[in-house]
Amino acid sequence: MRAMRPMLILVRHGETEGESSIRYHGRTDVRLSDLGRAQMHAVRAALLELGSPQLHWVFTSPLVRATEGAQLIAGQSAELCVLEEFVEVHFGLFEGLTAEEIRERYPEHYQHWTTDRLAPGYAYPDGESRLAFAQRVIRGTGKMLSRWQPRSHVASTALVVAHRGVIRTMVNHLTGNQPSVELGSIQVIELDGGWRPTMLDHIGHLEGL
Repeated sequence: MRAMRPMLILVRHGETEGESSIRYHGRTDVRLSDLGRAQMHAVRAALLELGSPQLHWVFTSPLVRATEGAQLIAGQSAELCVLEEFVEVHFGLFEGLTAEEIRERYPEHYQHWTTDRLAPGYAYPDGESRLAFAQRVIRGTGKMLSRWQPRSHVASTALVVAHRGVIRTMVNHLTGNQPSVELGSIQVIELDGGWRPTMLDHIGHLEGL
């Protein structure tokens, strides 16, 4: 991985104390678990092994699972640029629940969710709509690019540590791709005229954890 052109590295935070692999935390502020911290250390090692260049910018969601992950990857002394727009979607009544708990507690909402959640107009009950969320993330992406100015700094590299929905939306907005974005996964896109992906859904560094 060489910084011959502007490079954007996007990392989803690791597992949290509240089982983020199965629970819809959204805006609930939960810390990384021991496994989550190990996943972030593995990301740091993977980026070094892949020849990742110096990080000139580190952008993150304000939620602690993202800021802690960013510091574990970039170093405790790294200056974080926190963007409120990069908070995960607000799941409303579903916050903190598993899919099974949602089905049991809110059967009507669950049915609507399972059939319509991919529709742009879908809104989580007492939460955020998919459209409003996407608009927010795209607005934050514009703010990030305005601060970074990648077209004026050809060999610069920025890191984003955020959440699944945020990263999926950002990558889709910039490249048209929509990666899966598992916990601790790495996405890399480069600016070569337009933004293009050079690595999507990289999780090899997480084997054995």
